[in-house]
Amino acid sequence: MSAVNDTKLKFAVFLLTGIPGQEDVHLWISIPFCLMYVISIVGNSIILFIIKTDPSLHEPMYIFLSMLAVTDLGLSISTMPTTLGMFLFNSREISHSACFAQLFFIHSFSFTESSMLLLMAYDRFVAICNPLRYASILTPSRIAKMGLVSVLRGVAVVFPLPFLLKHYRYCQANVLSHSYCINQEVMNLACSDITINYMYGLFVTISTVGLDSLLILLSYVMILKTVLSIASHTERLRALSTCISHICAFLLFYMPMLGLSVIHRFVKSSSPLLVILIGYVYLVISPVMNPIVYSVKSKHLRARIIRVFVK
Repeated sequence: MSAVNDTKLKFAVFLLTGIPGQEDVHLWISIPFCLMYVISIVGNSIILFIIKTDPSLHEPMYIFLSMLAVTDLGLSISTMPTTLGMFLFNSREISHSACFAQLFFIHSFSFTESSMLLLMAYDRFVAICNPLRYASILTPSRIAKMGLVSVLRGVAVVFPLPFLLKHYRYCQANVLSHSYCINQEVMNLACSDITINYMYGLFVTISTVGLDSLLILLSYVMILKTVLSIASHTERLRALSTCISHICAFLLFYMPMLGLSVIHRFVKSSSPLLVILIGYVYLVISPVMNPIVYSVKSKHLRARIIRVFVK
């Protein structure tokens, strides 16, 4: 009877993984993770507070930045319970339902962040290529509609995934290579035919992240073309400097996200440590770096933050 119960328990949960071979120092590894989560939550919360309370920052660029900060908060909160539970308390087990719920929130916020980065690229495109119509194009009501559509798209495309995964049988050793659940890895543990999930996931990735990244690259091609037509070298640098923060956020988010998706779907003999590190860069480090990069590069935002702390 005990053996039967153990078997049922084994198949009723997934087992999370920290950093292989470093189990003895997981408690020490938890310290930088705790710091990163604190920086992410506090940093993004400060940006939201500053933008909300300072009327001079109620401009399209900063409104989009506040949307990005909310999305980063969602990403951090989605991965924090299992990651810290894994490293602090060696809590490896997660039920199927909790795992499916976590991957729903992780992927919803990921696709929403992709949309936010696209909106921020559009903001820079309008500001540089059509500055005279900037205020008339990006009105508050239009920005609100764009943000709402981005959130609804992120939720809608991910909504079927937990239901597809829930109907699969999981009869293997259900060990995940991360300290959180993501669709690409969970579906590979199923004993059932995952063709529908595989094709749908691939379609969603291409139609959201793939399309967004192409549109962002296209916007920067147009921006670069406009900047190069400016006669003054100083004005060129000034125009490009307004895009540096967004470019950093774009690279921090898209490169590890696309890399992780490609490795899980097409590369079968990849290094487990490489997969784990890319996953943490994608879901943990990116929300940490975004508020730091924007606070450092945005002179107006940095001045408001300093003024608040000086007071």
